Amino acid sequence: MLNKQEVQEVVKAIIRIYPESGTDLHYDSNFQLLCAVILSAQTTDVAVNRISSKLFEKFPTPEAMGAASLDDLREIIRSIGLSNNKSKYLKNMANVLVEEFNGIVPDNRKDLMTLPGVGRKTANVVLTNGFDMPAFAVDTHVKRVSQKLHFVPADSSVQEIENLMIEKLPENLWYQAHHSILLFGRHQCVARKHDHSKCLERIKKALPETEIAKTAFQKL
Repeated sequence: MLNKQEVQEVVKAIIRIYPESGTDLHYDSNFQLLCAVILSAQTTDVAVNRISSKLFEKFPTPEAMGAASLDDLREIIRSIGLSNNKSKYLKNMANVLVEEFNGIVPDNRKDLMTLPGVGRKTANVVLTNGFDMPAFAVDTHVKRVSQKLHFVPADSSVQEIENLMIEKLPENLWYQAHHSILLFGRHQCVARKHDHSKCLERIKKALPETEIAKTAFQKL
C-alpha cells in the first residue's frame, strides 16, 4: 500500500490528467443539487440531467416537491434506475426539509444524513459543491480506483476509504482529488475489463521525476 507521500504524488498526477472540477449535475439551488445527487445513485449524471430540468421546473422547491404525488414524480424520473424508491426519497426528503429545517438544506453532514435518501457520499457531495466545504466523497469509481492503485487496502469499506484518504491527502486537495479520481475511473480505469497497463502509463507520464514518484509508481 502507498504511504501518505506516495498517495499524494499519484493523486496529483491524476489531477494533472483530469484537472476538471465540480459536478456535472445541473442545478440552480442547493435543494436542486441535493435532489440531483439522490437521483444520481447507480445511474449517470447525463441521465439525471435529461430529466432534472422538467422535474425542477415543475417542483422547484421543497414545498412543491413535498406536495407532489408519487405518481407525478415517478413519471418524470422513470427513465433512470430505481425510480420507485427515488420518487419516495424525493418526496419524503422534501417534507422533512420543510418540517425540520424550514425548507433550507442543512450545511452540515449530521443533519444532511437525517434526510431520507441521503447517505454519507451524498452529504459530502452536497457539502463540497453546495457549501464549498472540504470533504472527500467516495462513490463506486473512487472506491474502485483507490483500491486498485493501492491507496487503501483492497478490502476497505467506503467509510474506511474516506477516512484513509483524508488522512493521506491535505485538506485543500480533498475536493479536487475526489473529482479527478472519479473521472479517471469513469473514463480511463473503468470497471469493465480493460488493459490496465495503459492506465498506469498515463499516470507515469504525469508523475514528476522524483524518487518518491518513482517509488510510488513501482507500487502501483
